[in-house]
Amino acid sequence: MIWFTILIVAVALERVVELVVSRRNLAWSLARGGVETGQRHYLVMVVLHTGLLGGALVEVWVRQPAFVPALGFTMLALVVAAQALRWWCITSLGPQWNTRVVVVPGSPRVTGGPYRFMSHPNYVAVVIEGFALPLVHSAWITAIIFTLCNAALLTVRLRVESSALASLSPTSSTGSTNTQVAT
Repeated sequence: MIWFTILIVAVALERVVELVVSRRNLAWSLARGGVETGQRHYLVMVVLHTGLLGGALVEVWVRQPAFVPALGFTMLALVVAAQALRWWCITSLGPQWNTRVVVVPGSPRVTGGPYRFMSHPNYVAVVIEGFALPLVHSAWITAIIFTLCNAALLTVRLRVESSALASLSPTSSTGSTNTQVAT
């Protein structure tokens, strides 16, 4: 349980780094006329993603499930892969990335990096991490609750984001859109 706690703390610290980057990038976008949409769901997203970390810790410390090496190490590999994908998204979007849905009018849509394979790769990372992180130490209740709540949230988030992105030019390998979520 101690190692799992250290993992959760490490992920939480990584989220703090993301928020620092996000805040800096949000200022960059707003200075260039960026327009934010979807503010109403943002607090729900913050609470849900904070709940993932807290819920996993509470479940492991209270329920004390056994660590299952085959499951735990497989899920840890998925968590690491999700982090790698998330940071690929962040670096591909550069200063245009932040945790809110903000579009700089007239900017081309980013189609490089993982965006050349799919429209919303960061959400793939979020979905993978949402079930994998708790399952590193068999916290299946947290994994199920987060996955179901996140599915509902992503329904809203993707609709807001897709609408915002529709205003951008469809071709660019380095364009300006900052509509990915950091979790």
